[in-house]
Amino acid sequence: MSTLAGGRTRLKALKPAEPTRDIPTAVKDPALVAKRRRQIVDATVQLFIKKGFHKTTTREMAQAAGFSIGTLYEYVASKEDVLYLVCQAIHDEMEDRLRQRIRHAGSGAQALAAAIEAYFSVCDQMSDHILLIYQETKSLPPESMRFVLAHEERITQVFAELLDRGVGDYSLRPLNRAEIELMAHNIAVLGHMWTFRRWSLRPRFSLEQYIALQSELILGQLR
Repeated sequence: MSTLAGGRTRLKALKPAEPTRDIPTAVKDPALVAKRRRQIVDATVQLFIKKGFHKTTTREMAQAAGFSIGTLYEYVASKEDVLYLVCQAIHDEMEDRLRQRIRHAGSGAQALAAAIEAYFSVCDQMSDHILLIYQETKSLPPESMRFVLAHEERITQVFAELLDRGVGDYSLRPLNRAEIELMAHNIAVLGHMWTFRRWSLRPRFSLEQYIALQSELILGQLR
């Protein structure tokens, strides 16, 4: 993820991970569709963060992407399609950065500690993006919402995989399936808490302190 002028963040162009929803397009070239949709996402995410989904017009979206409204609708069928693509890009970015960090970690416990640090750091850097997902996905139709929730679940399952690994290599204490699933969700929520309660937490803790204290609490229960 690169920082643009004014502290804005651009989501990296990633190959979409499963599951993804198929969005109809009038354009036959898949590479061109991916490129143009990337432009739309990069331009629109900042509009949604600043103005909100409902107050952002399709004309503003098209202008920000450098398209006419007609061209915009060649690549998406609706404004809600763009919101879905934005949510997908945010989740893909978060998962990619998380998996990059744990790729060469050692034991399950070590990989989990690295994943917690990476995830909480990403939640800090992408706080506005996370808030956008929670505030605006209610505007999505049910089918798109189902896929967005599946994307969120996929990130949570990264922690479940590491917990399984730690139990398997004995770097973590034995846990049953329910305990693993619940702890994975706890970790995901604690990362988001840094975003939702930043008004209260950030005057009291630095990000480094928050990561250290939460890691100690989480891993202390698991060792």
